[in-house]
Formats: sequence, C-alpha cells, structure tokens
Amino acid sequence: MNLENKRIMVTGGSGFLGRYLVKRLDAEGCQNVFVPRSAQYDLRKQNAVEQALNDINPDIIIHLAAVVGGIGANRERPGEFFYDNLMMGTQLMEAARLHGVEKFVGISTICSYPKFAAIPFREDDIWAGYPEETNAPYGLAKKMMLVQGQAYRQQYNFNAIHLIPVNLYGPEDNFDPKSSHVIPALIKKCFDAVESGAKQLVVWGDGTPTREFLHVEDAAEAIVLATKFYDKPDPVNIGSSNEISIRELVEVIVQETGFTGEIVWDTSKPNGQPRRKLDVSRAEEEFGFTAQTDFRKGLRQVIDWYQAERKLTPA
Repeated sequence: MNLENKRIMVTGGSGFLGRYLVKRLDAEGCQNVFVPRSAQYDLRKQNAVEQALNDINPDIIIHLAAVVGGIGANRERPGEFFYDNLMMGTQLMEAARLHGVEKFVGISTICSYPKFAAIPFREDDIWAGYPEETNAPYGLAKKMMLVQGQAYRQQYNFNAIHLIPVNLYGPEDNFDPKSSHVIPALIKKCFDAVESGAKQLVVWGDGTPTREFLHVEDAAEAIVLATKFYDKPDPVNIGSSNEISIRELVEVIVQETGFTGEIVWDTSKPNGQPRRKLDVSRAEEEFGFTAQTDFRKGLRQVIDWYQAERKLTPA
C-alpha cells in the first residue's frame, strides 16, 4: 500500500509512540495525517467516534490511543483500564467498517499474553492462558481488537491487522510516577535519590522478572512497514527479542545515573508477569522488520534526554 496519498488517522498521535509515528509517516511522504485530540473527540463515546470519521474521512486508521500505566496504575484503576480501552477499540473499528475505511491497524500490548506463556511468546500462544492478573483487564480489552478484526474480516472482508508491541522506551516517555512504566520510573527514582542524597533506592518486587524493551523509533518503523505491507488476520509481535531481568535493568540504570547507594527490594509489592520475551520472526518474515537500536545506547539516550529536561524544568 502506497501511503503518500492516503488520509491517515492516528489516534493517540500526540502520545509517546504517536509523536514518533507521525514523524515517521511524515518522513514517508504522507501529506494527510490527522491526529484527533481527546478534548474534541472522546473516543469512548460513539457519537464522538462517528464525528471524528465524518470530519477526517480517513482511508487508514492506526489506533494507538490507550489508557495505560505501570503495575501500580493497573492495580488502582482496572475497571477504567478495561472499559476505556475496550470501548475505544470496539467503537472505532465498527465506525471504520461503516465508513468504508480501507485498513485498520490495531496496536495491542504484550500484556495480552498469558501469564505463563512459553518463552519466547509466539503469536499462536496468545490464547493459551489468562494474562498476568495486575494487567489482565487492560490486556484483555486490547486483545478484543484481534477478535473483532478477525470476525470483521470473515464477515465483511474488512482489512484489520493486529500488532503486539513489547514494552517501549525512548526520549519523551512518560515520567509521571503515578502512571509511568518501569524504565522512566527507575530513571526518575535514581535522579531523585542522587539529588536528595538518599542512601537507599526502593524498587518493587524481587528483581527476578524479565522484560523485553523496544526503542520507540523502532516501534514506529514497524507500524509503518506493517501498514504498507501486511494484510493478514494473524497477530504479529513487534519487539527486539532481547530479554533483561529487572535486577539487571536496575543495576544498569543505577550505574548510568550515578546513584551509589543501596538497592532495597520491596517484596511486599507485586513482580508482575514472570518473563517477557517475544518471538519476532513473523514480523521479519512478513514485512521485513528487525529492531535496530542497541538497548544500552538507547537507554543512555533516554537518560540524557531526561537529565536535560530536569535542568530545564526543575522541581
């Protein structure tokens, strides 16, 4: 699919991944990229969804918009995470079908995988069990786009694809401690500790879980490639295939940020899913995507960006 002359609607286009995706689409030569703002279009409401499609008249919808957060936010707001994400995806895809949208690109989450899925996570195992409890409502709400897209393809010949990205990181990430994910949360904790002279750094869990991380620029590249070249019903993992334990991640961030105190593991707090590592062979085979960013270099990039931001906007 040639994207240059398509009208492309990117929900969540002003968010972390969305900003990078919009830049990547611009580099692709796309002249008509539209980002519906939540203040104008509340995508949880059917009339707002219909208004957005009437106003924008897109050929392609890339659905990034989501209510997201780390373990703490998922524990505190499971109902909100389920309802908001489910309603946005379901209503948007139905409206896209009715409006004759050519392609719907649904962006899901690694949280939709079973808690104890075999390592590495293969797309065929997506239904092999229940997700990890703390993020199950969010993960299941997002996974319904897969069910809906496959059902719509079967009944209406609607071209919906489903991408499953791993945890993302990069400059301009969300560093709000109430809703941030593990990398920005740890970076902020370390800088706060260094500046305050704290002797200890408290981290949730016991450090044994593993995670896989993908640089946000790589994620944007994968989405563009899939939008151009992938038109099948099967879900596709988007990741780097590099697995690191939380304990090792903390050690790296501590070293890179200059914190020299003691690491205290708060085992009264949940670990989250035991392991996360994707099989990324389908993305390479179907549309030629492989991650390019070295994790250590990417992490240094994030730390440098955040450090500069702290200097610009001191607490």
